[in-house]
Amino acid sequence: MFVKNYLNKSQQDQTAIDYPYQYVAPVNTGVATTFDLDNNGEKTGNAGDAYGWGMYPGQYGMALLSRYPIDAAAVRTFQHFLWRDMPDALQITKPASGEPWFAPQEWAAVRLSSKSHWDIPVTIGGKKLHILAMHPTPPTFDGPEDRNGKRNHDEIRLMADYLTPQRAEYIYDDNGEKGGFAGQRFVLVGDFNAADIGDKHRPGVIEQLTEHPLVNSSVIPQSEGGSESAEESYSSRFTAYWGARADYVLPSKQGLTVQGGGVFWPVKASPLYRLVKDRQSSSDHRLVWMDVVLNED
Repeated sequence: MFVKNYLNKSQQDQTAIDYPYQYVAPVNTGVATTFDLDNNGEKTGNAGDAYGWGMYPGQYGMALLSRYPIDAAAVRTFQHFLWRDMPDALQITKPASGEPWFAPQEWAAVRLSSKSHWDIPVTIGGKKLHILAMHPTPPTFDGPEDRNGKRNHDEIRLMADYLTPQRAEYIYDDNGEKGGFAGQRFVLVGDFNAADIGDKHRPGVIEQLTEHPLVNSSVIPQSEGGSESAEESYSSRFTAYWGARADYVLPSKQGLTVQGGGVFWPVKASPLYRLVKDRQSSSDHRLVWMDVVLNED
């Protein structure tokens, strides 16, 4: 309905656009458990006790809109992958006692992905491009146990391991198929909630992807509006109003040529600044785009 009733119609004299192919699948946010995962003493089925923080199933979910056909039969999703099944997963302990944060029955059931991890093949001119999408939890809104920070690290690690054949053997998708990425071209996309510079940068987290040998991170999308912000510490590479590069488009080195990119953050003098002047206007994150060309196999 969003495509038909909004994108397919001109808005504010802008050219209408069509995305005839879409992919949507369940995510973990708001999916209730029977556990007290946030250790607040209540098993009420509230947002903190869901597999991923959310007030209802699907909140903060994901969708892919495409102008090119999606190979739905070959899609891999990792919504149900268990955190405990990641070798050397970052353990969460209670600061006061050093005991495990999760009870044994909870650790046996907790899913790693706070939303989901997707591998979606798209066919463009007879060539396959894999969209590797995810939305890890913010590494905040917790306590000294750093529960969300460690989860964010391991959610990003799952995608990094997925791209690394010698480290991907443990990974299984929601159909039970094991192993990692088997394609050639890919683009990593999503709100990764992992800053690469500044006071919100956690060393060794986003670098799992930006420094991955298969990832081309040489082009950093930027904007004029980001650096014009009232905050002196803001950078043109930031994608979130609260001051961080949190959203990424990272193409593969193989099979793709990057022609350019940017962040939709207009300057205050632009008539489009109304779309980003505050977090209520559209979003507290900015749209990131990148132009890539598919090379010959």
